[in-house]
Amino acid sequence: MTSPEDATAVVRLDLRAGAAALATTQAVRDRVAEQLGRAGLPEPDYPLFLVTDTPAGLTDHQLQYELLSGYRAVGETRILVLLVGSSPGSYAGGEEAYLPDRRLVRPTTLRASTTGLVWAGDLRSARTALDRREPDDPASLAVLVDLLSVPDVFVRVLENLRKLPDSIAAPGIRLLEQDLPTEVRDRAWRDALTRFAGEDTGAGDPVDIVPDSRLPEPLRALVTGRDSRGQGHRRPDGQANLAHRTCAESLDRADEDLVALRSFPGLLHPARRDALEADLHQAREDLDGFRALVERALQGGGGAAAPTAEATARLGALGLRVPTADRAGERVGEGLRELAGTLLGDGLALRSVAQHFTALAGRVEPVPGTALLHRLADHSEESVTRGSATEYAAPPRTPGAVLLMAGAAGLLGGLWQWPAVLAALVVPVLFVVVALLGANRLRTGRRAARWTTGPRVAAVAGAVAGAAVAYAAAPPLWLGGTGLIVGLGLTAEAVRRLWRDAADSWAAGRGTTALRTALDGLDDLLAELVREHWAAEERLYCADAARSVAGMLRATAAAADAQAAPEPLAPAGTGGSGPYEDDDWLSAPSALETPESGAAGGDADDGDWAAAYAWDNTPDRNGDHDAGRDDDRYGGDPAPYGVPSPAAYPAGPDDAPWESGEGDHAPRWLDREIGEGGPDLVATLAGDLRNTAMAAMAPYWGAVERGQAGALALARTEQRVRELLSAARHHLWHYGVLAPPPYPADHRARTTAAGLLGTDSLRVAELVGREADRGAVVQLSSPEQGALLSRDPGAALWIRFAPGTLQGEIEAAWRKSGSPVEEALWTSSGRYAGLIRLTPLRMGVVDTVLPRQSTGGSTRTDADRAEPSVHAEFREDDRW
Repeated sequence: MTSPEDATAVVRLDLRAGAAALATTQAVRDRVAEQLGRAGLPEPDYPLFLVTDTPAGLTDHQLQYELLSGYRAVGETRILVLLVGSSPGSYAGGEEAYLPDRRLVRPTTLRASTTGLVWAGDLRSARTALDRREPDDPASLAVLVDLLSVPDVFVRVLENLRKLPDSIAAPGIRLLEQDLPTEVRDRAWRDALTRFAGEDTGAGDPVDIVPDSRLPEPLRALVTGRDSRGQGHRRPDGQANLAHRTCAESLDRADEDLVALRSFPGLLHPARRDALEADLHQAREDLDGFRALVERALQGGGGAAAPTAEATARLGALGLRVPTADRAGERVGEGLRELAGTLLGDGLALRSVAQHFTALAGRVEPVPGTALLHRLADHSEESVTRGSATEYAAPPRTPGAVLLMAGAAGLLGGLWQWPAVLAALVVPVLFVVVALLGANRLRTGRRAARWTTGPRVAAVAGAVAGAAVAYAAAPPLWLGGTGLIVGLGLTAEAVRRLWRDAADSWAAGRGTTALRTALDGLDDLLAELVREHWAAEERLYCADAARSVAGMLRATAAAADAQAAPEPLAPAGTGGSGPYEDDDWLSAPSALETPESGAAGGDADDGDWAAAYAWDNTPDRNGDHDAGRDDDRYGGDPAPYGVPSPAAYPAGPDDAPWESGEGDHAPRWLDREIGEGGPDLVATLAGDLRNTAMAAMAPYWGAVERGQAGALALARTEQRVRELLSAARHHLWHYGVLAPPPYPADHRARTTAAGLLGTDSLRVAELVGREADRGAVVQLSSPEQGALLSRDPGAALWIRFAPGTLQGEIEAAWRKSGSPVEEALWTSSGRYAGLIRLTPLRMGVVDTVLPRQSTGGSTRTDADRAEPSVHAEFREDDRW
């Protein structure tokens, strides 16, 4: 048995007009391919055919039914025949006098288990008794055919027909259609496409990518793996490590000499300064050697394109160790696909996601060594000299503690009375002598070092203050001597601090700090060069693939913009708007559309419903096969049901009942609920488009993993994107907003009918949950056909159906009311919900006849002999 998952679409054929065009196998396959191709669907594995015909056409179109039954496919072919109109001989002219033969005659071809018949003798489209509509009213038939074209409903109806005698039933229907007006749906579709594509600013500036913690594992290993490999980039026995160690040892000796210079012996003896200058000179020479080695490494570390294996070998010759990739480049395509899914799942637009991929490419792409050469200037000899001069441009600032100690020492040393007050000059003189000696000791060339004057001024001020205090207070001599001793101690500490700061400032000016900074900077540059060579080929491939994905996403956004562009107005008289103006049954617009916007403008057989149901019995239209049909069985009327032509339905305001749902064109078994769109409509459609894009890009990720993400793969993906966007548009127009597209979903619950349509799902739950009684549905049978139906109330089979996206809401409403309904059919379409009752016919009403095979005259051509040919000739004794 064919499941709904196996069936992708139902192919709809109308044999009431133009049946002669389907007289060969190739013609049937061409018609099927035309319908499915417009919907963007492939050749079906399990073909489902919905055929509209009349009871008389069952025998007149035996050839077509044999061709459909023998349709070659992988799986079984299933046919559901919808018969409209009364059986032959039901009326004797215009009077209600029944003829004896009121049986339904069918050929043995339609007796197969894969075939079922639904006989709607009268579509009961009139809402009042005075309104007498034709039995096959085109507007009502369009809705019924659209309902049976839902694969879930098609399969369930066919399964139930198999349980009935002769697999034939007369339908009864109560239907609720929920949808949006054409302009609301079209506007929501365009807004969703615009949101999905994003704004094209034209700048193309990269943005910050997602945090490393949220990157997929394959990409996180390439992005962060190199940052954790900065240690141990120099081999212990290599040239780079030897040059670095030599320079570092020279700087260490200079640091030791500086410690000795900062002590009092360094102030008194010039030898320690000479030793420091000798070590600094040696450190400069060693730094020059290490800088030359770094320059060779950068020049040999890859050209302008990217690091290569040869460049890695040259680095190894210089004593640098490039870690192995450790299979970090595996599953790059998988990581890019997961990242795209994450970003799109977060609601980012396509162009924003493309910017993230561009930023990822810039971050993961390896930088060649030549691109780092310009940074050597930051650590050149001129830069070191310039940095040293900057640090030594001004003398060190005197700490406040030193000034306080100098002032206190002068104050304590000045507590003398006359004539001992001359002892107050001892402390200031010591500060002056130390200043002169220190400036001369740190002389650079002919210029003595600058020495701060603050301590000297503080010492003099303190001595003056001490003498003034002694003059006023007349302290004893022992107090003056004690103060002088304490003042000398404070002077020694202040001098020690002054000399230490002065020596540090002078050493910095000679380059001790700048040399150490330059050595560390050059070593960091080497470490960065090694990091850029780690997994260089894998990272380069990842960067190229990320840029390719970004280009594909931008192309997809451009395709979405093209879909969102307003369509040109159709020429006058060609039909209306919609994504498939010339489409046939498979892509017929919503029944909510106005006649002028919903009518197709293409071929009369497939696009225009009024034209499709306008019966034409002329030989030019039906061919020789139908020419011999006895028109008397239809009362001699070439249009037996009086179906008007398309001109009979003028496109005026009075003939647009679809928008209100209460117009004359809506049959009484159909209720229409038109929403104006809910708050989640655009966001949900944009999410559907994201799922569509991921489905379209699925083959592309395989090309990325195989390293074949070139122009050909990109072009194929762009074509697939355009096709799936068109298919998504067709799905929206055909199945409504509530039904999700048939692509992998993101496992999030779809929003409610109120959020999408602005309608209430309680009305659906109330309709589908009704008791199965005869008053719940409208029987689509004519009065004379009603006498042919079974009188057993329990013989009828019921089908309750509703959109699968509303299952949770409807079941919750049923549980709340305390009367849940079991075995409801949850359909893939989001437009229809309601009840179908299949009532079997009485025993003996259906006659199955065996056709008499033609012997094939001489007038048949070779092409005719290649096709099965059955003449519609029957005899009474051929009946089973």
